[in-house]
Amino acid sequence: MLAEKHIIAVYCLVDEILKKMEKSKLRQRGPKPKLSDAEVIAMEIVGESKGLDKDKYIHNYFKDHWLHLFPGIGNRTTFLRQAANLWAIKQEIRKNIVQKILPFGSELSIIDGFPIPVCGFRRAHFSKLFKGNAEFGHCAAKDLRYFGFKGHLLVDETGLIIDCAVAAANIDEREMIFDMSSQVASDLLGDKGYICSEFRKDEFQHEGINIHTPLRGNMKDDRPKEFVKMINDKRRLVETVIGQLTERFNIEKVRARDMWHLTVRIGRKLLAHTVNCFINYTLGNSILQFEKIVP
Repeated sequence: MLAEKHIIAVYCLVDEILKKMEKSKLRQRGPKPKLSDAEVIAMEIVGESKGLDKDKYIHNYFKDHWLHLFPGIGNRTTFLRQAANLWAIKQEIRKNIVQKILPFGSELSIIDGFPIPVCGFRRAHFSKLFKGNAEFGHCAAKDLRYFGFKGHLLVDETGLIIDCAVAAANIDEREMIFDMSSQVASDLLGDKGYICSEFRKDEFQHEGINIHTPLRGNMKDDRPKEFVKMINDKRRLVETVIGQLTERFNIEKVRARDMWHLTVRIGRKLLAHTVNCFINYTLGNSILQFEKIVP
């Protein structure tokens, strides 16, 4: 897909959803901005899709290359202020798109975590960033000891992101399932980090969640081999999504200085990922094949 065609597809989708949300006015007072809200959100989504995760990079990219499509682009401060004020609207847009792809909800959920380091491990004791929020943690997959947060990603079996929660790096990842329980399907796949006691399994079942994980080498597994293989094969899908969020959308890089801005930035990346999934969905592609639509 050509760059201009991708921009137009993103803008049309966002504009269509925003028009359906006009029942409650997005802006109550003040002068009307030169860029429409749909244009600002589309610019952010396209920028994130191209790996431009800094606000100034996104603004400069459109001002230098796409001024004919966005003639209302002004100074960067105005653009950033308008984009920040739309944080709640962007969350609603993402929920709307998820419902379009999964109108009857998800039948199977897959969960996994990824590290979000705030600073280098050796600098953590001297850094003042996120004091009281970030903590020391360990990422077994990367054998990484770090100071920061951990993202807990919940995806559907298609690869569509259903929910994402961010917590301090030392929080037990099994506890985060309860925070996302309203979005979790009745069957949930996780890695060995989600192995839990029979008591904890009963707690999950009380919430209507059956959690399935591979077992450790010293644990007896009476399940059919075909079932265990299915779990392992499907579970790798969330690793693919995390890889996209890390490599294309730079979700593990912390450029914020407080929790609100960090949450907003992560939300923007999740929205960009979801929008591209929807474009692929409408074109009949596998929803995670971003290379087919993002030049």
